Amino acid sequence: MVYLPDHYDAGHFIASGRQVPRVGGVILCCASSKDAAEAILQGDSFYIHQIAEYEVIEFVPNKYVNGFEVLI
Repeated sequence: MVYLPDHYDAGHFIASGRQVPRVGGVILCCASSKDAAEAILQGDSFYIHQIAEYEVIEFVPNKYVNGFEVLI
């Protein structure tokens, strides 16, 4: 319960939520690199206790809605 708020407060997380159908979740993370994002996820209790599998997908946004630029 602390993991998500801590990373929102630190400015790492932009959005998070469950997938539909409910087979997992997604976190939109702002990190300096893929390695930095992977280091962040290693603090998640689901990662620590090997409850979930993770896939980190790195991308560079080149088009976005006005106002979103402050998040990237």
